[in-house]
Amino acid sequence: MREFKLPDVGEGVAEGELVSWLVEPGDTVSEDQPVAEVETDKALVEVPSPYNGTVAELRAEEGEMVPVGDVIITFNVEGEADAAEEASAETETEADADQAETADSSSTDSADAAADPESVDVPEGRVFAPPRVRKLAREQGVDISTVQGSGPGDRITEGDVEAAAGGSSDGGAESAEAAETAPAEPTEGTGGVDAAAGAHGETESGAGTGTGTGANASSAPSVESADRDRTLAAPATRRVAEEQGVDINAVPATEERDGEAFVTPEAVMEYAEAQQRAQEADAAAVATGETGPRETREPFKGVRKTIANAMERSKYTAPHVTHHDEVDVTKLVETRERLKPTAEEQGIRLTYMPFIMKAVVAALKEFPEMNAMIDDENQEIVHRNYYNIGVAAATDAGLMVPVVEDADHKGMLQLSSETDELVTKARERTISPDELRGSTFTITNIGGIGGEYATPILNYPEAGILAVGEIKRKPRVVTDDEGNESIEPRSVMTLSLSFDHRLIDGAEGAAFTNEVMQYLENPELLLLE
Repeated sequence: MREFKLPDVGEGVAEGELVSWLVEPGDTVSEDQPVAEVETDKALVEVPSPYNGTVAELRAEEGEMVPVGDVIITFNVEGEADAAEEASAETETEADADQAETADSSSTDSADAAADPESVDVPEGRVFAPPRVRKLAREQGVDISTVQGSGPGDRITEGDVEAAAGGSSDGGAESAEAAETAPAEPTEGTGGVDAAAGAHGETESGAGTGTGTGANASSAPSVESADRDRTLAAPATRRVAEEQGVDINAVPATEERDGEAFVTPEAVMEYAEAQQRAQEADAAAVATGETGPRETREPFKGVRKTIANAMERSKYTAPHVTHHDEVDVTKLVETRERLKPTAEEQGIRLTYMPFIMKAVVAALKEFPEMNAMIDDENQEIVHRNYYNIGVAAATDAGLMVPVVEDADHKGMLQLSSETDELVTKARERTISPDELRGSTFTITNIGGIGGEYATPILNYPEAGILAVGEIKRKPRVVTDDEGNESIEPRSVMTLSLSFDHRLIDGAEGAAFTNEVMQYLENPELLLLE
């Protein structure tokens, strides 16, 4: 038997959220085969097996926050027999033989219990299914508690889930109810763990902490919820909580072990039933014209908490100053429109971002302090002679900043292709931690949602971040070659530069912005870079 502890899947990470298991007990695995997906530091990473062998036991539940160094899985390595499993297999074989030879119902019940020890004293509503089958049920939108298992001891198989999914495809009331009650599954390009946590938290708080209005709401039963960061519970209890859609840290504890709260299956079921009653009361209030819960709550954790910690550190470490300006990008718009067909012939979607990146890199070379950083621990200014540009991307899981390395060595089409690929990977949750680190300056595009000006927070410890706004047609005074002035409609983009005032003076920040503007106003100058 070999234990495997959760490794540090990122630099200095203290814990990670086990998003999903890719194996189940009894599976044969090879060294370096992914066995689990863990989310940490905004990235979803696969954890590989260090052994050749078979999976003996999964020590953590999907959705559980696991500290680095805790055992998450055990293996039977090749050549080492697991006596316990062999004994269990022999017991099941004998039980099956007894069941076949015995005709009366009491003997049959006894044999079933021997074949599946978990079926003894099981709380009502308990469902037996391996992690892979539960994941399939979530993907198919099937409420696993309504599926009848056909495996040994009524265990649910993949075939059972697929049959249930096929039977509910006509869109009846049962299918709608299953879709509403199925646990949210982290999916590519969606909210991942955070989306799941948000939906999960809403279910809890809608029942436990929300307060309605009117007579119906005032008569709704209240649910007393705990608010713990850590809870001791047996794996079977955690499975019950997962099946019931209950946050085990919210279940009131009935016992203590080693000075920490310990939750039993009975406490989980009692809490789940109380939630259900409260939810039914809220639904009745909405059906009679009431507004339902006045507020809901969700756990503040995962990617959103990571972002919050980074923003807090940046805001309260580096004194921020933001410089705003407008730039006439009429020539840039014309240039891009002229080059788009050429880029499309090579399968590349040409956006404005590579032009902006090139302009920023050119300005960083003129103002190297903007590409520097302060090493607070060693009290040194670090001058960086490379240009790794971070591109802030809004995803359903939160703000991520993929990094285009050595942007000064890449052409316009390569920058466009690489940026698009990295942003897509960030939104699909397939980006690696290394692709989110090492930026020297960040660009964020607020124009994509119609914004003009902003006060962006530094991607600490960088010294600067540039927010570009939406390009809009605005009237501008234009002077021709002979000095004559006229008012014309022009394409105008806004710039908002935030910088670390410990390192960058206001005049230097304004001069840097003017340099960027010069290249955006005259994109042909980028050919000289």
